[in-house]
Amino acid sequence: MERESFQSRLGFLLVSAGCAIGIGNVWKFPYVAGQNGGGVFVLAYLSFLVLMGVPVLTMELSLGRASRQSSVLAYKALEPKGSKWHLHGWVAIAGCYLLMMYYTTVSGWMVDYGCKFASGQFEGVQSDGVPGVFGSMLQNPGEMLIFLVIVVGLGFLVCSGGLKNGVERVTKWMMLALLVLIVVLAVNSLTLKGAADGLYFYLFPDIERANQVGWWNVISAAMNQAFFTLSLGVGSMEIFGSYMSRDNTLTGEAVRICALDTLVALMSGLIIFPACFSFGVEPQAGPKLIFEALPQIFINMPFGRVWGTLFFVFMSFASFSTVTAVFENIISSAMDNWGWSRKKSSLINGIFLFAASLPCLLGFNLWDKLQFFCGGVLDFEDFIVSSILLPVGAMVYVIFCSTKLGWGFDNYLAETNTGKGIKLAKGLKYYIRFALPIMILAIFISGLIAVFK
Repeated sequence: MERESFQSRLGFLLVSAGCAIGIGNVWKFPYVAGQNGGGVFVLAYLSFLVLMGVPVLTMELSLGRASRQSSVLAYKALEPKGSKWHLHGWVAIAGCYLLMMYYTTVSGWMVDYGCKFASGQFEGVQSDGVPGVFGSMLQNPGEMLIFLVIVVGLGFLVCSGGLKNGVERVTKWMMLALLVLIVVLAVNSLTLKGAADGLYFYLFPDIERANQVGWWNVISAAMNQAFFTLSLGVGSMEIFGSYMSRDNTLTGEAVRICALDTLVALMSGLIIFPACFSFGVEPQAGPKLIFEALPQIFINMPFGRVWGTLFFVFMSFASFSTVTAVFENIISSAMDNWGWSRKKSSLINGIFLFAASLPCLLGFNLWDKLQFFCGGVLDFEDFIVSSILLPVGAMVYVIFCSTKLGWGFDNYLAETNTGKGIKLAKGLKYYIRFALPIMILAIFISGLIAVFK
């Protein structure tokens, strides 16, 4: 069967960026920036995105484009004869499944809140009653089940339509709508009274705040955010390399994907921080910022029902773009490894992932007594993916692409530099072989320390 390909370069860039752009950009980036010195963190984040994100992203894309296969078969096509690198391909696929076992639930929360604002359920709710809305949702498995079904069902329905007519067509328009929405929301926030204080807090490098947090904590947080924002290490980007043309260098494409991802993250801060300072909401509220702090702003804002609806539609698009991208990886892997048709792969994986997502959903209510060393079901699943599979997987890609034990640096460099655009310098060989693994190892260790501490 001939390998599918993207209809256009724009389609590839938007779908790949959609995979990278997710809840972490809008949910995590602003509050981590707020906790770690504002502009100091932003500058460190951008530096590590170039130093780490771009090189590892080119590795995932290069494996896909050189082999024209999904993870397992990509390794088999490129690994030295008799080696077992392809075993990591199976681990990567397992990581995609595990990621979606909790990401679909959180994506459902975004859709749920969009519906709540659109239907006027927040009208009449006082500021101190907003946290109760979130708590009530978590305690209602039936409510969350409805939106889980919507997310999983729509995700596999889109992917069942194929790469061009399903994933590319839907994601392209969704991403364009997302970019329009984020500009509209940012402009609205910047016109609020007190917006200047929010911009100062967000973008001005606050050395004193960084000193209070600790410089290693700031650097570690920036390094982690730059690494995890692209979800590298489980082959979620590799699959799109297998569909792309050889007209452009992978470094240039990686830079563009990172730029789109960063644009959304930075613009999210322009939405959140001016609004927080305008309405006296704590901008360092942590993960609950989205569901407990921001709705307090919207209900007190003129036309808040409209702005709240638009914000959570934007959030739904951001999360759903990641869902469809990872679903495509899962579907394609089953097609490549077991010879299933796209329809069969979509149906079987859709049923499986719906069932596999239930423990996370029930972990907030009926199964809330089920606790692990790091928290509930969602925390445990996220720990396995974020603290283990992503950094370890990225390390495997680096070793495979930079040493003779695997594909080798020369082969990786040749594939990465094929086409027109930004070339990866051959002189970076030793940086990639030695410095990059050290940084990834630092992320791995700091992640484990943070969890167990």
